[in-house]
Amino acid sequence: MFSATGGIEKVCRVAGKALYEYGLHHTVPVRILSMHDGVEAAAGNPYFPAEMFRGFYAEKVKFMKAAVEAGKGSKTVVLSHINLLAAGWLIKKISPATQIILLAHGIEIWYPLSKRKLMMLQSCDKIISVSNYTCEKIKKLHKLSDEKCSVLNNCIDPFLKRQLTGARSEKLCKQYGILQEDIILFTLTRLSKKDRYKGYVHVLEAIGASANPKLKYLLAGSYDETEEAFVKNKAAGLGLQNRLILVGFVPDEHLADYFSLADIYVMPSAKEGFGIVFVEAMFYGLPVIAGNADGSADALLQGKLGLLIPPDDTAEIVKAVEKIVENRNKYIPDQQLLKEHFSYEAYKRKLENFLN
Repeated sequence: MFSATGGIEKVCRVAGKALYEYGLHHTVPVRILSMHDGVEAAAGNPYFPAEMFRGFYAEKVKFMKAAVEAGKGSKTVVLSHINLLAAGWLIKKISPATQIILLAHGIEIWYPLSKRKLMMLQSCDKIISVSNYTCEKIKKLHKLSDEKCSVLNNCIDPFLKRQLTGARSEKLCKQYGILQEDIILFTLTRLSKKDRYKGYVHVLEAIGASANPKLKYLLAGSYDETEEAFVKNKAAGLGLQNRLILVGFVPDEHLADYFSLADIYVMPSAKEGFGIVFVEAMFYGLPVIAGNADGSADALLQGKLGLLIPPDDTAEIVKAVEKIVENRNKYIPDQQLLKEHFSYEAYKRKLENFLN
C-alpha cells in the first residue's frame, strides 16, 4: 500500500480510506493487514489512522496466520489481490458466514487459473472488478455468475493536488529543454519489456510518422537499464533522439508539474485493467488518447471523455493526435462528468452499497 508505487497500490490506499470512513459511519471496527509493507509504512499517511494498520515485511506465514485469525471473527473480508485468495479461502472454511470480497484489477486475473486457485476464486462471495472489461472477461473465463461479479471503477485520489494555471512549469521546461511552441505528448507508466503493452513504443512510432515537427514525447516512469537502452535506440532509429524526453520515476508530489508540461496524454495500452492515470490526466485537464481493447474504455466512459483507438495502430494514433492539435478545446474532458463518475465521493458511495 505504501512501500511501492503503482495503480494497485493507489487503489488499496483509497479503498482503505473508504473502508475506514465506512467503519466510522456504521460504528464497526476496520483492520487493514498488508503482507509486503513494514509496520511503520502507514505512519503519517492521510488515508486512515496508522493504528488500524499492520504490516508484515513480506513474512508470508506470519501474515497468513494473522489474516486468518482476524478474518474468522469478521463479518466481511476484502482481499485486495488474487494472490491473497488462500487467506480468504481458509477464512471461509473456518467461518462460512464471513463474506469474502475479492478486488479484481486486470491482467492478474485474465488468464486460466490452476484448479486449486479456481476453486478458491469460486469460494468468494463477491468479485468486484475495476472495469466492465475485466468483469466480462473473468465471468467468461472462470465461469462466474452475474450475481457474483460486479464493477466498481477506480477513482481520483482525493489527495491529488490540482494545478490548473494553464502555464507549464518553468523549472521543468528549462531542465528538459521544452520550448513554448513544442507540443508535448505525455505517457506515465513503468517501462520494461513486459510492460510494452502500455503502447509507448507505438507512440514513438506515431511521432516518427507524423508530419508535425513540433511533437515531442515526455515519457515518465521507472525503468531498468535494458529498457532505457531499448527506448533510446528505438527513438534514435526513428530520428527522434532530440524529441524524446525520458525522465524516469516521478514522485506523486511532483506529478502536477509534469502534467502541466503536457498538451495531450496518450497511452494506447492493450492490457489495461482500468488505468487510473487516465482519470488523473483528465483531472489535470488534458485531452486523452487511449486504447479501445481493454479497461481503458471504462476510464474514458466509452469515449465520452477522450479518444479511443486501436492500441497497436500507429496511423490511428497519428490521426487522434492531429484531431486534438487542430482543436484542442474540443477534446478537453468534461470536469463535471469526470467528477460524477470518478470522484472519491462517488467511489465511496458505490463501495458502501456493496458492503451493505
